[in-house]
Amino acid sequence: MARRRNLTLVGGKTRRLQKPSARSWSKTKAKAFLEVLAETCNAAEAARQSGVSVSTVARRRRIDAGFRASWMEAIAIAYQRLELVMLERAFDGTEKVVIRRDGSEERMREYSNQLGLALLKMYRETAVEADTALPPSEIEEIRNRLVQKVRRLKQRRDAERGAPDGA
Repeated sequence: MARRRNLTLVGGKTRRLQKPSARSWSKTKAKAFLEVLAETCNAAEAARQSGVSVSTVARRRRIDAGFRASWMEAIAIAYQRLELVMLERAFDGTEKVVIRRDGSEERMREYSNQLGLALLKMYRETAVEADTALPPSEIEEIRNRLVQKVRRLKQRRDAERGAPDGA
């Protein structure tokens, strides 16, 4: 029985148990792949570092919904990290070392207008929404909804405690 634990079910026309090879898929390799993918946003590099081929992870992504969801989550994490780096570069610039003819160095900050414009375009709608004041009618509606919700929560709490209504 202990021997069977180390075997993997392989498919094809005839299914059989087989000893896993170093290239076989495993939860450990999946975890390693997803960690590198979240760091780099690069599936080929993640596959290389986790010891599997790109075609193996592509096939796993097609057939395994759980792995596919984890892949998408890793890409989202990597995207957020990349977005933060790009925002930092837009705000703080990048350091550039200029070597003069006399051999001396001068350090300066370089700001990318293209990057700044792309970020402005990407966040324009969000910034406009955040800057727009709500009309008084909407504020009153929101206030009324919140008051109703608080009353319902209080009634539920009182009912759970066994207290009479309105007390």
